[in-house]
Amino acid sequence: PERVDFDRQLLVDFYRSRGYVDIQVLDVSTELSRERDATFVTFTIREGQKYSVGEITLSSEFEDTDLQEYEDALRIRSGGTWSPTLIDEQITRLERFALQQGFDFLRVDPRITRNERDLSLDVEFALVRGPRIFVERIDIRGNQTTLDRVVRRQFTTVEGDPFNPREIRNAAERIRALGFFQTAAVDTRAGTSSDQVIVDVEVEEQPTGLLSFGGTYNDDSGFAVAVNFSERNFLGRGQSLAFRIESGTDDARTTLSFTEPAFLGRDVSLGFSLRHVTTDFGNASYDTRVTSLSPRLGFPIGENSRLSVSYQVASEALRNIADSASPIIKRDGEEGRLFRSSVGYTYTLDLLRGGLNPNRGVRLTFGQEYAGLGGDVKYVKTTARAVAERDAFNEEITLRATLEGGALHSLGGTNSHVTDRFFLSSRQVRGFSSRGIGPRDTSENASSDVLGGNRYIAARLEAEFPLGLPSEYGMIGSLFVDAGSLWSLDDRMGGQCIGGDDMPVPNCELVDDSFDLRSAAGFGLLWDTPIGPLRMDFSRPLDKNELDETNTFDITISTRF
Repeated sequence: PERVDFDRQLLVDFYRSRGYVDIQVLDVSTELSRERDATFVTFTIREGQKYSVGEITLSSEFEDTDLQEYEDALRIRSGGTWSPTLIDEQITRLERFALQQGFDFLRVDPRITRNERDLSLDVEFALVRGPRIFVERIDIRGNQTTLDRVVRRQFTTVEGDPFNPREIRNAAERIRALGFFQTAAVDTRAGTSSDQVIVDVEVEEQPTGLLSFGGTYNDDSGFAVAVNFSERNFLGRGQSLAFRIESGTDDARTTLSFTEPAFLGRDVSLGFSLRHVTTDFGNASYDTRVTSLSPRLGFPIGENSRLSVSYQVASEALRNIADSASPIIKRDGEEGRLFRSSVGYTYTLDLLRGGLNPNRGVRLTFGQEYAGLGGDVKYVKTTARAVAERDAFNEEITLRATLEGGALHSLGGTNSHVTDRFFLSSRQVRGFSSRGIGPRDTSENASSDVLGGNRYIAARLEAEFPLGLPSEYGMIGSLFVDAGSLWSLDDRMGGQCIGGDDMPVPNCELVDDSFDLRSAAGFGLLWDTPIGPLRMDFSRPLDKNELDETNTFDITISTRF
């Protein structure tokens, strides 16, 4: 019965968040299957009419408030789908803004007016005086492993602050979102005086460590096995520690990472990553070895944006260079082991599944890296990525668009190295093999290796949709169109070409590194199998170069145990 009541509430919340404010669950019936090994649960509902947001106004009991400033703080618009969650978010924004203006006991009272004619709900955000109640103390119990400060920092309220029930509820949600506790209950009770309350936090710890052994198969890169250890609440401090070893047909990767999410008790993350990567691609006449250490610092710069700054020191080298390799590759190899010292930053704006409409959103990422603080490599590398999603046709279809690109600019008269240049994988442009497109040395004795590029761009459009099968099958389909290009080299002097008279052909050694757009289209099948997610993509190149390596079928399955 408790599970049924929980599902009933989830159903009501689902409809109300989509504008059906009059949703009613009329009846719930259960029935055993014929084999008596399962139970069918039937919910009978009356959804009612769908409402939109009508007129939005503000009023205030305070004479010295500038309502225009509060209106500017709102993130809601008329005509959008009505959602109680959206209203709660606006109340939180207004009350936080009031605190910044020095109004400690201001409360926001939403007053709703129903318009049956146009099926809209007008909302008046009334700024009213709340009771003068303070937080006496916050008591935390049940945290046998997790330190008190990890729970306490989820509260924006501290002892002695004005009591705001909404902030306490938001803190409770943040505690649950940590994932450290099986249950987390936050309640209030009367304090030692009539104007004080005590906040009680009762939690129950749950395991936060993970040791997994997994495997991945990809038609392009073959089999890969992985061992992963992670602890999300290291020593009860809320810190994350992860160690991963992955070995595949083409490469082997070892990664150790650590993150302190609240450095010095502030909303600042501090961490580092240590990586060792070796590659042995079947379509390359050389191997690579890269070892890097990167400390990083991250902090918010807006409600939905974050900035991360990092420093990286790396050692990179080419090994086992074949005699048939391009002179461009050989010249890189002659430089021996290179050391790179770089600083960089990454800006992220995340409005995916948030913002004004929970059924659509965008995520933007922009980063730059400057190499040249000592070391042997000097360049500026810029990368950008934008992802947009939205649900359509009653949320049955998910539309997704991704655009990404990068540019590498060498400094000090140096040439870019193959370990620093961009390569496109089969996941960035489907229909082509990993490292299957880009500038090549097509001279007489060269092996036609892809040399990478200083510039790249890739775009992906995809629609995911149900296949009409029961949801318990866990299968959906997708249609996609991908396009991209990889171009630009600093060193274009490849090998010589020999003509019919056994003489070198003039200018043949110049590698063609011009922009050449490739594209492909296809369909995919996504299946949530009992052993792990499986994806099959069938694609066909639409625009390709004669020497491109294509991959018309790709299958990926992952599992952990």
